[in-house]
Amino acid sequence: MLNYIIWNANPEIISNPISVRWYGMMFALGFLIGYEIVARMFRHEGAPERWLGILLMWTLAGTVIGARLGHVFFYEWDYYGAHPAEIIKIWNGGLASHGGTIGVIIGVLCFSFFTTRRSPLWTFDRLVIPIALVGAMIRTGNLMNSEIFGGPTTLPWGMWFVRSREWHAMYEGIACHPTQIYEALCYLTLFVILMWMYWKKNLESRPGLIFGVFLIGIFLPRFLIEFIKNDQVAFEADMILNMGQLLSIPFILLGVAMVVYAMMRPKVALSFPNRFADETDTKKSGKK
Repeated sequence: MLNYIIWNANPEIISNPISVRWYGMMFALGFLIGYEIVARMFRHEGAPERWLGILLMWTLAGTVIGARLGHVFFYEWDYYGAHPAEIIKIWNGGLASHGGTIGVIIGVLCFSFFTTRRSPLWTFDRLVIPIALVGAMIRTGNLMNSEIFGGPTTLPWGMWFVRSREWHAMYEGIACHPTQIYEALCYLTLFVILMWMYWKKNLESRPGLIFGVFLIGIFLPRFLIEFIKNDQVAFEADMILNMGQLLSIPFILLGVAMVVYAMMRPKVALSFPNRFADETDTKKSGKK
């Protein structure tokens, strides 16, 4: 009996007449499901329906642009600095989750300033819930691509990533940690916890609490799992903490600060009309 799993998944769902990959499908599906989750929250709280499309635009732009630039500046600036035209070739791969997080934060700040005129925490506390699910789906896409796996392991769920050139070059015949699955399970668990906090405990009444738990729940597992992951770029070889871990620390600290801040502040009164608000009525009622 084998004490490892041979992972030979095809990264493409279909290849003709066009190529559709699992990674792209999981990414898009995550956004579609996330849109529906946020729509139900907005309806539940009586937020204007028009805000949904605007928030989706900011979130998509922030995620894609931020993730791309994060990879460019955090991991491969030597290459992209010398070949700036390659930066826009996002189809060749190269996205960094920390950059995507920064991009989403900037997008939410813009959305709050130009559209809702509310505290950004109001948006963060709702948006991060589906983002946790999107994170789990993206890591599933990484698994289907046989990428971002870990180092050697003798555990029975260790995998031979036979479609990976990196695996053949470094670990031929050796099982490795499926760190994509580890992260996906952590993020899926976080998604369930955040949904429970919002729908069962109404903890959005403490602005910043759900956002803080999200930051801790995303980046603390990421920090720990990085210890058994392979280096993404060569310069990480001699680092005590790799780039992913160094970038995770500020987000973990921000998450702790947000939880403390939220628990020290009084609760906010909530109302649940369970319908989308008419923006004209919202302005007349003096809500912001």
